[in-house]
Amino acid sequence: MGHSACSCPGSAARVIERTETTQVAGTEKAASELRQWPVQLHLVPPSAPCFQDSDILIAADCVAFALGSFHSDLLKGKALAIACPKLDDTAPYLEKLAAIFRDNTVKSITVAIMEVPCCRGLDLLVRQALALSGKEIPLETATIGINGERRS
Repeated sequence: MGHSACSCPGSAARVIERTETTQVAGTEKAASELRQWPVQLHLVPPSAPCFQDSDILIAADCVAFALGSFHSDLLKGKALAIACPKLDDTAPYLEKLAAIFRDNTVKSITVAIMEVPCCRGLDLLVRQALALSGKEIPLETATIGINGERRS
């Protein structure tokens, strides 16, 4: 089944601007660092404004659930795309990622994956897409342990 950003109003590209933290019952809560919608790689358009002049985080779906400090440690100040190299049909991802890198001014790329073997596929996919884009963009891989610790 193909996905189209045009088929659902909730998939329309949006920029999210945040200026303050959230107060709940007198306690300050950590603010979300999410800067755009959608975030699923199948849905995000390569021309989304969030990718222009940006640092990009490409995260495996499980990372945000395993790493309690995901927003502050990895997401803050970055455009986001999430994917699962095991469960998603990743065939369209290679060209989509290459287009994002090629058609935007990207300052850096961080790939966040879990320590499990299937997640390595996302890191390899991003590296292939970067090579296909013809650009030299700094790339870092963050590996998260299944217990929630950052391994690299």
